[in-house]
Amino acid sequence: MIRVLLVDDQPLIRSGFRALLEAEDDIEVVAEAADGLQGLTEARTHRPDIALMDIQMPVLDGIEATRQIAVDENLADTHVVILTNYGLDEYVFHALKAGAAGFLVKDIQPEDFLHAVRVAARGDALLAPSITRKLIDRYVSRPPHPNGDLPQLTNREREAVTLVAQGLSNDEIATTMVISPLTAKTHVNRAMMKLHARDRAQLVVIAYETGLVVPHSS
Repeated sequence: MIRVLLVDDQPLIRSGFRALLEAEDDIEVVAEAADGLQGLTEARTHRPDIALMDIQMPVLDGIEATRQIAVDENLADTHVVILTNYGLDEYVFHALKAGAAGFLVKDIQPEDFLHAVRVAARGDALLAPSITRKLIDRYVSRPPHPNGDLPQLTNREREAVTLVAQGLSNDEIATTMVISPLTAKTHVNRAMMKLHARDRAQLVVIAYETGLVVPHSS
């Protein structure tokens, strides 16, 4: 069962998402919150698998709420998915840097929304590589370093991170690197640990910020 927390200051948005989610046999809405601070309280109480988080809210905004969830060891298994009205914007980028697993536009089709919740619950990033490149190209201020500024990684870990940033799954990384899926997963997990990345989405952001992957490159 996928356990979901809804955090949005608009009751109509919350009720719409709740209706969609609770119609599914494998999803349960465990709590709702109308601001980021209340969302933090509910997250710590219920420890959901997914926190669907609005960005602009009273009391505490979604970016700071996401950051506090990301650094809370008791919420290590909670994946934050940002809800936005605007698509690609600076708020989304900062939310991803803060530890969000991805983002969804609120006018998403119901079937795509439900699929996205399940993807996030598996720990996969909700970011297409093309979208990530647009975000990074627009909002990363430091110039890229072609060789990547990640000396703490082994060559194989760097290669795995590059492939993650290109949108490949662990199985696809294994095929590309000619290694087993378990070894591919190990390389990715070690890179995340060394770079203090909460999940694959944050790993992608780091790869672009350090220049390991350059915007608009193939």
